[in-house]
Amino acid sequence: MKGLKRIGVIGALGISIILSGCSMFDGGSKPSNEKSTLKIMYYDERSFYSQLGMVYSALHPDVDITVVTNQQTGPYDPEMDMEAQFDTFIKEEQPDIIMLSADQLTRYAEDGSLLELDTMTEEKDYDKETLIPGLLDYMRELGGGKIYGLSPNFYSQAIFYNKDLFTKYGIPLPEDKMSWDQLFELAQRFPTDGAKDKRVYGLSLGYNSELYQLGSLIGSSQNLSMFNATSKQVTIDTPAWKNVFEVAMKGLKSGALYTEDPNGMSSGSTQTSYEDYLLRDPFISGKLAMKFESAYIMTQIKEAQKNAKDKAIQNWDIVTAPVDPQSPDTSSNMSLGQIFAINAKSVNQEAAKEFIRYITSDDYARVTSKLQDGTFSVRTNYLKDEENHNFKAFYSLKPVKSSIYKDFDKLPQNFFAKFTGIAQEELKAAFDGKKPLAEALASAQVKGQQAMAEEQAKVKEQPEQGSGTAAVEAETPAT
Repeated sequence: MKGLKRIGVIGALGISIILSGCSMFDGGSKPSNEKSTLKIMYYDERSFYSQLGMVYSALHPDVDITVVTNQQTGPYDPEMDMEAQFDTFIKEEQPDIIMLSADQLTRYAEDGSLLELDTMTEEKDYDKETLIPGLLDYMRELGGGKIYGLSPNFYSQAIFYNKDLFTKYGIPLPEDKMSWDQLFELAQRFPTDGAKDKRVYGLSLGYNSELYQLGSLIGSSQNLSMFNATSKQVTIDTPAWKNVFEVAMKGLKSGALYTEDPNGMSSGSTQTSYEDYLLRDPFISGKLAMKFESAYIMTQIKEAQKNAKDKAIQNWDIVTAPVDPQSPDTSSNMSLGQIFAINAKSVNQEAAKEFIRYITSDDYARVTSKLQDGTFSVRTNYLKDEENHNFKAFYSLKPVKSSIYKDFDKLPQNFFAKFTGIAQEELKAAFDGKKPLAEALASAQVKGQQAMAEEQAKVKEQPEQGSGTAAVEAETPAT
């Protein structure tokens, strides 16, 4: 149903643009009578046209598009080498446009398998000044100094806050670029008495209500990692991680944090109407001072204001996600959507550039800004609302690649799942007071290193496989 709704919205918007004679982007090439083709990698054909391709195809009738997907259709196989399968897919299908993760972009850029896009972004009509801050620098970081891919949208989290609650209790409003310590201290200034479904809470961090999860969230913002994937060393037993988990434990034990119910409803409530459904979130019903959340909650707030006006929050705003005081201008809580790159072997490189130009254009951003699906366009012109909320909180911090999952693809296949279980168990013991935190971290490191060695041994026992990217590189002409 959601997909059908998106198709309807995009389709209607696209038709209105075409009928008005509006050009989709100023920097694009004019339609030609000469036919060109594009093979584009995406999740599936239906999703591609509803999210990206419908308006593009209407405005570019001279381009024939074929959508290819590498999505697994059978049951999940934990022993399957997903990256090797991905590489084989690219080698066999040779799509013009490749959809990549951040790690995959780096790997393929190193192999020389992608077309450089720096020249395109420097074109006057591309107007890179309206892109979100740090986007191009981030893409250069992934590409080893050059831009090899771009994304049309990004996902970001921020701190939503209830102005009326802060006024009621005489507490200073939150600010952009707070540290995690400052955020917890602010939350703890609200009262902690009363029944769970009646009282006021200082802060909600979603489902990050367990020590390992919350510590990982805080550590990610401080550019910490629990392991070195290259040297295969576990690195959780460090002073930095100990400090992170101490901060997380203090916050969790303070009584100021609201814990999300896994069933999506406040504890003790009985959902009897649509109004109850809308107000199940304590932030929307005015019982929560701050919430760490994505933009998706804004749609829920609007619905509640329309259908439960007297009970829904009215006076709210946003500040940035907490930051590392040592790097206050960056955030790992901001991530890009699909990254699109051009296959260096493509014989349709100009058409491929035109497609990427289109999906990162200002006019495309204008159309998709109406969708309100929890993501944002990478163009800042449409990052605002009628109430003038602080939308800069979503994009003023520059994106950085989280070190928590750095070089994740270099780890033995089953190690991360095993290590997560080990760390969760040890940190729960520390949280429950069964052992000191320092002892729990030391134990997690020893057990984690043992798991790393065991999984490494399994890798060495397997027959050596050729690299798909190496095969692509061998066939790719120098650029």
